[in-house]
Amino acid sequence: MKNLRNALLLLSALALASCSKKDKAVISVPLLQVGKSVSNSAPLSGAIKGTMLADQTYTISGDVTINAGDTLLIQKGVKVNVMNGANFIVNGTFLTLGTKTDPITITDPSKAKATGASSAATDVAYVGGWGGIYCNVSCPLLVIKWTHLDFGGAGLAAPPFTGPSTGDQYIVYWQNPNGAFIMEDSWIYGGPDDAVRFYGGHINMMRNTLEKCGGTGGDGFNAKGGTQGNMAYNLIIGGATNGTKSANDPGTQAPQTEIAMYNNTYVNDGYRNSGTYGARSGSIEVENNSRALAFNNLIVDCNFGVRIAGGNNVTAKVYLADTLSHSDGPITKTAYGYNFYYVDNVNQANQIVPTNIAQAVVTHPQATDIPNMKTFLGPTYTFGFAYDGTSLVGLNNPQFVNYPLPNLNFATQASVDGFDFHLQKSSPAVGKATQTFSPVTAGIPVDPNFGSSGITPPGKDIGAYQTDGTGNQH
Repeated sequence: MKNLRNALLLLSALALASCSKKDKAVISVPLLQVGKSVSNSAPLSGAIKGTMLADQTYTISGDVTINAGDTLLIQKGVKVNVMNGANFIVNGTFLTLGTKTDPITITDPSKAKATGASSAATDVAYVGGWGGIYCNVSCPLLVIKWTHLDFGGAGLAAPPFTGPSTGDQYIVYWQNPNGAFIMEDSWIYGGPDDAVRFYGGHINMMRNTLEKCGGTGGDGFNAKGGTQGNMAYNLIIGGATNGTKSANDPGTQAPQTEIAMYNNTYVNDGYRNSGTYGARSGSIEVENNSRALAFNNLIVDCNFGVRIAGGNNVTAKVYLADTLSHSDGPITKTAYGYNFYYVDNVNQANQIVPTNIAQAVVTHPQATDIPNMKTFLGPTYTFGFAYDGTSLVGLNNPQFVNYPLPNLNFATQASVDGFDFHLQKSSPAVGKATQTFSPVTAGIPVDPNFGSSGITPPGKDIGAYQTDGTGNQH
């Protein structure tokens, strides 16, 4: 009897444990909601706050304003159709919290994405549809996660506050020197100018995909005015000019712009810039008294390699980067290396190490790059001098999972389409990165909702996609 009683107690305990496990399996965490829900029964404009509820569709018919002290939260799966070139004017806090399985979309519904060859003259992606997200100095926090920002960049009819100018066509404009801007796992498709323009503050731009950014000019991520933070694990394809850029204009104010640009993949960038050839880059640009780290980047069929500006060209507005040593700030000295280059013509090959075409550069060839440009150019090479890179054409195929190389459509293939830029396990970029530097962490909040999901350190593989499944998730 005693043994039977013990057996029954054991069975009861197991049953309770099973129920407990089952109960835990069905428990779900409620979505974050801030304030009252925002109604989608009529088009929105003017001042709004609260929460746009999951999986609903909203229409914006005119500029919406988030007042100082207020918060607008967009939950997962929301689609926002923005009409009449309207903008988000952000004086308070703005959060878009999509998920991998249920992203958010903000778009101009009158426009449709196009695949294949693309040009500024014919593709509606470069015209601008809805306006942009314009953040005032009173905006303490902007968080964009798992969000599509499609067909933005309509020109500003009038500046909503001091900073931006009439006619600006940015998708996101940020200018709080004490605030934080987080953009992770999101997409930007199209735009006539810079996709994102920063003037100060603490930023973490990680694991995003940028397509068709800039019509006849414009950068992907353009950091100015003392901005500090990271641009990492991003795929930037078909940008007009630089994929990522740091500059300290206007002026030489403190703190300096300091950006860690690492483990990005740049494809076909730098072919729609109508400005002076050689006065801008086609992948990574460091200029105007800014400091940067540029490591572990995969640069394929871009107009220029990592470019450290050295000139003082008033017309081009490009001035000497800061290459000196310092004891202040998160980046004590500009440094670069362990970058991987693949090129499909000799013009690209001749600019893996950018040369003094339009103005002086101070980009040193690096022995850690692939190809080893320090050895290729030899001990007598002086940075900025022209060289013959013919023998580098077609070497070091990075072996994407699905993107054909060689590919002579580099000037017009500006979107991901059905291609897959993950690396095959046999790629020569696998295991060739360095992990000996640290990303910028100061001032960047880490929080599932009100900050970064986590500041991802350097990866083992070169580029945005890691063979262990980390890095860019698109």
